[in-house]
Parts: sequence; structure tokens; C-alpha cells
Amino acid sequence: MVKRKDAAEKDTWRLEDMVADDGTWERLFREASEKVSGFEKYKERLKESPDTLYCCLLMEDELSKNIELLYVYARMRSDEDTADQKYQDMFSRAQSLSFLWAERSSFLIPEILAMDSAVLEEYRSSGNGISHFDRVFEQILAKRSHTLSKEMEELLAQSYEATQGASQIFTMFNNADIKFPVITGEHGEALPITHGSYSSLMENQDRRIRRDAFEGLYQVYKQYSNTLAAAFAANIKQAVFYAKAKKYASSRQYYLAENEVPEAVYDNLVQTVRENLHLLHRYTGIRKRVLGVDELHMYDLYVPMVAAVDRHYTFDEAKEIVKKGLEPLGSEYLQLLQEGFDNRWIDVYENEGKRSGAYSWGAYGSHPYVLLNFHGTLNDVFTLAHEMGHSLHSWYSDHNQPFTYAGYKIFVAEVASTCNEALLIRHLLKNPSGSEEKAYLLNHFLESFRGTLFRQTMFAEFEYMAHIKGAEGESLTAQRLCQLYRQLNEEYFGPEMTVDNQIDYEWERIPHFYTPFYVYQYATGFSAAVAISSKIIRGEEGALEGYKKFLRGGCSMKPIELLRLCGVDMSSPEPVREALTFFGALLDEFEKCWQQRP
Repeated sequence: MVKRKDAAEKDTWRLEDMVADDGTWERLFREASEKVSGFEKYKERLKESPDTLYCCLLMEDELSKNIELLYVYARMRSDEDTADQKYQDMFSRAQSLSFLWAERSSFLIPEILAMDSAVLEEYRSSGNGISHFDRVFEQILAKRSHTLSKEMEELLAQSYEATQGASQIFTMFNNADIKFPVITGEHGEALPITHGSYSSLMENQDRRIRRDAFEGLYQVYKQYSNTLAAAFAANIKQAVFYAKAKKYASSRQYYLAENEVPEAVYDNLVQTVRENLHLLHRYTGIRKRVLGVDELHMYDLYVPMVAAVDRHYTFDEAKEIVKKGLEPLGSEYLQLLQEGFDNRWIDVYENEGKRSGAYSWGAYGSHPYVLLNFHGTLNDVFTLAHEMGHSLHSWYSDHNQPFTYAGYKIFVAEVASTCNEALLIRHLLKNPSGSEEKAYLLNHFLESFRGTLFRQTMFAEFEYMAHIKGAEGESLTAQRLCQLYRQLNEEYFGPEMTVDNQIDYEWERIPHFYTPFYVYQYATGFSAAVAISSKIIRGEEGALEGYKKFLRGGCSMKPIELLRLCGVDMSSPEPVREALTFFGALLDEFEKCWQQRP
């Protein structure tokens, strides 16, 4: 493992394009700190004149942009080597400044909402440039009926920190306190079960190892079921409380309103997946036959049905494969992709202390960046396509929207990245090196559907049912939650699956449940991406240009409206239905490929 200072420069990202050097960061930090302290000069003054309101909004925009730059640069420098104390300190200071800024600017929305409607409309039509913020006002005013008196809003704001206990308890328990057993490997070696190792253990070709890891993990969660049920129930009660306080009909309506997403989107997703569960049942039947087992257990779901093709790629080869796969997006997109490849947008290889995983990030005013830990596997090739999808979405958005409207909502965040993956795998399926590679690629894509569209929808259904029961005052005991979760697993996976007792406790380890009504967006984003990629590959008239408009849109429109630019209406069941139809076609192709194997 090389140290960061020994990494080849060409394989590292050039953060100097964002902030010239650490000295420049320190100067920008001092300037931003001074301006944050002075922002309260606008407090209790917004109704003075249209110019006062406009200047306040301009300053809020400027400071938010500057603090984002400081935060992102310091964090990305720290991610290069997480043991570097200098950048740990810089990131800690940037984080503290962002908290202070949130506190100092918290008066803004309540004061706007407290203004007389006629006066605010007069200010908005003053012609002084304030019309730039029309979309901001639209979002703020949508919350007018859900805004309380100033005193009540202040009291609620003060309560937020005190009500985060359930989430904090789960986080500390799941990341710091919980300890799993050690199992025995194929050759008698010790294999510790950890959050990090569990996924690879579940993909192990040795079924005994998979079973031991599965049982070892869940026997620990089972011991703490009552505690974790209490934490989960408390988090639901907190969500229900704020929804009622803010005059929403339910906690789901409250959380979806933050992303401007109609509840029909959630209902269409669950209903459409429910109507097509026979496809998942068929998938489990195929998996059972291919693995050659008498009973398909939950610990058999993650092992590849087809052994990984023994092929590795250089980073240059990976870039060429991605470029070829994304050709349907046109020459402009490919030129931008090449610009990222050529101009050190990407931090490619692992080094000592470097953050694990992969992400795309950046700050407005500079090009986006990608962090990788590239080892040359096919998954790494897909990761490159995925993260560059995020990056070029950000590039298009940043270059076509002002800072105010450049940041796209989480509801659409996974669309561009997943669309890239869908285009890439369809390209690879056209040109496999042999039947084994084709079967492996089909297995990869089928797993994406199972893990994202089906599994996240099941999570979403469990979460919604639990919140309804919590709102109705039903006791959310460990036993009740386990029964509910088991029933969903039985219904989703069907008669070919042996639903092990241990899976009853899986809900206990899902951190996203502590961010209410988040998980459904993985499934909707995946469905939208599959629909968009299909339209582009078919060459439908206007599909590519509509997609480019979507990429350029930022948050200048509601997420649902942005996706309609691509010909995808997530308020209808059609995109989810189309994705599921494609899943059925992939099952046909996999079975045919499997039957034709040597």
C-alpha cells in the first residue's frame, strides 16, 4: 500500500482547480467566518423594503456557496489520507462553520412566511432582480399552511437536537458497540464477521461459510431486539410528532413534501411491484435451480449464480469500455467524459489511509470530482460509469443553473448514475467474450433489479406500515415488527424461498430507516433510469434531448417535472412497469444463456 505522498500525480485528482492551496482556503475561511457573523444584520428587517429582502437573499446565496466550497475541499483533502491531522482539523472547522451558518440564517424562512402576502407579492414584482428567487419563494410559500407561529417554530427548532436520540443510539450501537462472532474459513482460518466483511462472506462460494456468517450476524441482532425495537419505535414517534405539529396528514406526507414528491409516487411504486412479484418468484426459482440446492435459503441470495469471470482491466481499458458503452448519449457527453478522464477529475487508486468506497462530489464553480479505489474488476468498471454519471449530471447542472438552483434533489440524484450503468451493461451484453461472461453480466444486472427495485420497495412498504401503526398508537414491539417483516419477505420472495427465522431481524440493521421515507427513492430512481436508457437506445424522438434538459435542470423545477422532460412520468405506474417488463426479458435471456452453456 503506497503512502499518499508517493501516489503518481496523474492518478490523483487536482483539487487545486477548486481551491488553489491551503493558504487560500485559510483566507476564504476567515472571510466567510466574518460574513456569517454579520448576516444577522438582516434579522427582523426583511419587510423593510424589496431591496433589503433581495440583498439578504443574495448574501445567503453567496455565503452558502462559500461555505460549501470550504467544507467540500477540506473533506476531500481529508479523504485522501484520513490519518492526516491537518486536514482533519480543517474539516472540523468547516463543519463547525456550517453549523453556525445554519443557526445564524435560521430566521430567514420564518420571517418571509410572516410577511403580509400582499406586501411580499409587491416586493417580488419590484423589478430589482428579486424575480431570480421566484422558485425559492414558490418552495417557501408551499409550506405556509404548515408553518406555526414564530414562537412555536422557535420551540420546535430547539427541540430537534433533543429528539435525535433514537437515531444517535442506533448509530452508536450499530457502529461502535455491536460485536459479531468469528467463524471458521474454508481452510480453518478465522473469519471475523464485521459490517464490512459481511457482504463478501455472503458472496462466498462455500455455502457453509455463508450460512455461518448469516446465522452469526443475526444471532447478535436477535439478542438486542427489544432495545432496537424501542429505538425504532421512538424514531417513528418523533416523525409522527413533527408531522402532526406541522399539520401534515401523516409522517410520509411530511417527509415527501420536503422533496416536493406526491404521495402517489410512493403508492404507485409499491402497487406496481406488488402486481409483478411473480417475476421475483420466478427469479428465486431460477436461482434455486442454477445453484443446485434442494432449498433456497436467505443466505443463498447474494452468491453469484455464475462465478466471476477471471478478467481484470487496467484503468485505461476501463475508461475505453465506459466511453464505448455511453456512446448513445452523444458526442457532447463523450467529450465531457474525456475531459474528466484527461484533466484529473478522478482519484484512481487506493493508498494508505484513503477513504474506502467511491463517490462523486465537488463545489459550485469548479468541475466535479470522483473518488475511486480501483482494483481492475468488472464492478470497478461499473463504478467508474456510475460515478461519472453523477459528475456529468453535476457539470450540466452547474453550467446551466445559478448556484441557487444547481443542486438537484435526492429524488433524482441516482437517475444519471444508474442510467450510465444500464447503458454500459446493455453494450457489454451485445459483445460478450463468451457465454460465461454473458451469463455473468446478466446475473449482475438481475441482482441490481433484485437488490434495488424489489428489496428497496419491500423496505419502503415495511417502513410505511410501521409508521401507520405508530401513528395509530399501536405498540411497536420487537415481536410485532419481526412478524411484519417476515410476512413481507414471504410475500416478496415466494414459494421457492425458504424464509429463515433469522431474516425476521433484518430490519434491525437498516440505518436508512432512521431517515424516514428515504429508501423508496432508490427504487424510483432505478426505474426512471431503466426507462430513460431504454428510450435512448431505441432512438425515440426527443429522448436524448429531453434527458440533456433533465441533466441541465438542477432543482429549477420539481423533481417529477424534471423527469417528465425525459418522457418519464413517475406519478404514473408506467416507468416501474416498464422496468419490471425489462427484468422479465432479462430472466428469459439468462435462462436461454444458461441452457446453452458448454
